[in-house]
Amino acid sequence: MGRLTRLPDWQPRLHAWIKSINGRPIAPGQHDCCLFGAGAIEAQTGIDIAASWRGRYTTMAGGRRILRKSGYADHVALAAATLPEIHASAAREGDIAVVETPDGPAMGVVQGSAIYVLGIDGRLGFAVLVPATRIFKVG
Repeated sequence: MGRLTRLPDWQPRLHAWIKSINGRPIAPGQHDCCLFGAGAIEAQTGIDIAASWRGRYTTMAGGRRILRKSGYADHVALAAATLPEIHASAAREGDIAVVETPDGPAMGVVQGSAIYVLGIDGRLGFAVLVPATRIFKVG
């Protein structure tokens, strides 16, 4: 996969996508933190980096297994193989952030000085940008 480029209308596309998924129940393989990050990338670039895995697993363990079989340790490794990593000071709206949760690393979407994250109920919440463990530049 070559370098991903944001589409000219990436901002309204990203905002519409975020609005459309807010409150959607978590469903591994259809709507989870990995696919949340991939969906944000697709909204901005038109390219779904998770197309090969979408709908192919029904548990988080199954998703990790599929990623490992594809050569990625986890969803963070997939992001790292696809997007350049940047410092938090260079992050801008729509970039992908990794935040630590009790269940392990989760993908979020940078929004100013905060990060959109999926809650267990599928509702979007916010995390502070600074403790993000890694940030990946989209486009």
